[in-house]
Amino acid sequence: MAQAKLKIKKGDQVVVITGKDKGKTGEVTQVMPAENRVIVSGINIMTKHAKPTQFSAGGLQKIEAPIHVSNVALADPKSGKPTKVGMKKLDDGKKVRIAKKSGETIA
Repeated sequence: MAQAKLKIKKGDQVVVITGKDKGKTGEVTQVMPAENRVIVSGINIMTKHAKPTQFSAGGLQKIEAPIHVSNVALADPKSGKPTKVGMKKLDDGKKVRIAKKSGETIA
């Protein structure tokens, strides 16, 4: 099966549109295109029980778990609200991502 091309990249500001963290915003820290998942800073926090080792103390650790890419939407650069991503070809031939709501280019 071919891997889907994601329109959300590392470093993008996204808004969670469904789930327990609905409405929260954060920055994408990692993209997993093979699983269609992203890790967003401060979103989908899970508690991991770690055994003590020679190098680290055990206990509870808070980690950011992956969230499915369909549950997040890119934050509009103008308003900060969720928006869809479109592609646009510039005059010099470069393709850029644009926010569908405002028409702004996404860095």
